[in-house]
Amino acid sequence: MGMDSESLVAEVLAGKRRAMSRAITLVESSREDHRAEAVSMLEGLAPAAGNSIRIGISGVPGVGKSTFIEAIGNHIADQGHRVAVLAVDPSSAITGGSILGDKTRMETLSRRDDVFIRPSPTGGTLGGVTRRTRESMLICEAAGFDVVLVETVGVGQSETAVADMTDMFLLMLLPGAGDELQGIKRGIMELADMIIVNKADGDLAVTARHSASDYLSALKLLHPRTRNWQVPVKTCSALEGLGVDEIWNTVEEYRATITSSGELAERRSLQARTWMWSEISESLITALRSDPVASDRIELLEQAVIEGRLPPTLAASELIDIFLRK
Repeated sequence: MGMDSESLVAEVLAGKRRAMSRAITLVESSREDHRAEAVSMLEGLAPAAGNSIRIGISGVPGVGKSTFIEAIGNHIADQGHRVAVLAVDPSSAITGGSILGDKTRMETLSRRDDVFIRPSPTGGTLGGVTRRTRESMLICEAAGFDVVLVETVGVGQSETAVADMTDMFLLMLLPGAGDELQGIKRGIMELADMIIVNKADGDLAVTARHSASDYLSALKLLHPRTRNWQVPVKTCSALEGLGVDEIWNTVEEYRATITSSGELAERRSLQARTWMWSEISESLITALRSDPVASDRIELLEQAVIEGRLPPTLAASELIDIFLRK
């Protein structure tokens, strides 16, 4: 990477943005030598990390996540905070490429010295968050960024993944609750620590208020994810900046609540355990695919499963057995 891990740690701790970008590129690399460097670097950064509020943001396509992140990011930075945005873009299932357009959509936010934006492709990772999002978050915290916003690809399995790595989960929805409530899974609603109805402006202002009321009624039937916290429903217009200050005030109230109750410490411990098992799972799959003995059989077994000549369970068992007996 052109810099030893010790020097990179020092520059990240000094808050140098180019060093942060190099560090994140290093942890995202799949090369074995880079992985060893990344582990060494993360060990050096870990003691300085963990002092941010980690916020996950998701919502249906077209809800205005990027516009909202730009609006609230500017507001938070104006309050004296340093904001990191990890915007995870969907990788192409065909080419593996990614548009990575979030940085261009957050034009005013990306020009600020107290804001760091890092778009990263998912690389096909299950859950819509890149495999190294947790490590990127640690790098941002070690560099002194005290608010980390993680934007997920959209509604789906990404919610569970981002909820496992953040302190607060914001679910953004559009005005017009009637039809949308039918399509929102109970589990996704139960993950939310705050629901935001965006685009509450112009002709949609009244509709947004009605939608917020409907969502609030629906929440009464669900168990909140966080103890001692009633999930609020807020309306805002990210485009016009309306309601953004109230949302940030609610975030601060939430953080104070879970800190005083001890739930923040509990959640961070669970995050660390989940991170460990996620890394074990991903590393084992990587090792299996790259193993020369097992890789000779992977294509044959896959083809047998596709053609219906072999049950998937039996193929998986055979492949694992080959890998373990190598």
